[in-house]
Amino acid sequence: MKKFSNMIPVVFIVALIFAGCDNLPFLQGLKPKPKQQVTAPMPPMGTVVARVGNFYVTKDDLDKEIESFNALVAAQGRPQDKIDARDQKVSYLKNDVVRKYILYQEALGRGLDRKPDIQKAIETYKISLLVTELLREEIEKIDVSSKEIEDFYNQNKDALKEPEQRKVLEIMTPTEEGAKQVYIELLKGADFTTLAKQNSKASTAPKGGDLGYIAYEWQPEKQIRPNKFYEMAFSPSLEKGAVSSIFKGPDGYYIVKVEDIKQSAPKSLSELWENIKSWLLFEKQQNAIKNLADKLAGQTKVEIYEGKVD
Repeated sequence: MKKFSNMIPVVFIVALIFAGCDNLPFLQGLKPKPKQQVTAPMPPMGTVVARVGNFYVTKDDLDKEIESFNALVAAQGRPQDKIDARDQKVSYLKNDVVRKYILYQEALGRGLDRKPDIQKAIETYKISLLVTELLREEIEKIDVSSKEIEDFYNQNKDALKEPEQRKVLEIMTPTEEGAKQVYIELLKGADFTTLAKQNSKASTAPKGGDLGYIAYEWQPEKQIRPNKFYEMAFSPSLEKGAVSSIFKGPDGYYIVKVEDIKQSAPKSLSELWENIKSWLLFEKQQNAIKNLADKLAGQTKVEIYEGKVD
């Protein structure tokens, strides 16, 4: 009986050998989870500058990586960090590009590419990339002829004129009474510049009230003075050398003088050629994209569930 008991471990070990550990359920949890196999791609057609495990890095790949890096440091105001020299490119290949591919292979090996949020992000990027490429194919066929540029110039010559500019001097006083005293001196023939230096509270006082040449600014956010100021300074009745009446602004009372007037004049076609071409090209491209989208929309079933939008 004792002899039979001593044989049990031996029989058990033999059974393990023939059965194989993989077939024993109670050992399944002890086995390390195998990594996903990363399929090696075929060698590329371009010049290979590195092989990282199962992946090849071509010269074109490296050039694109460096181009992106240089654009980034330029946008960050660090042009001194741009990669230009050959030894810098080699260093970037060894220390950055190769490391990225090593980490990429590890991510694939762990199956991270199968995570739902990663797959969704990849699909979203794929959509954007393919739409961008489709639009590029559509608009690269579009051009603008010389006749179109000339016709646009001739039809819009007046609108393409440089705006009239006036050299304006100003005097601003905190009170209406102060402005009246200055105005009386001007009527007597006093020099506007001298009175501005002596009496104006505007920032231009040290320069005799000189604002330089300004154009009528219609957009309030770009106006350097109140809207009323522009109305008075650019009044048709205020000719070269004339002085305005007193008018009120938000910070005081103004008097302005028009020192000089530069009349508006159309720019030549040669000066505006590239600007007109760019505008017409942009307009034609936008129309082409819209027409394509409208055409495809008629061939595609679209359902919009507005009630589900918060």
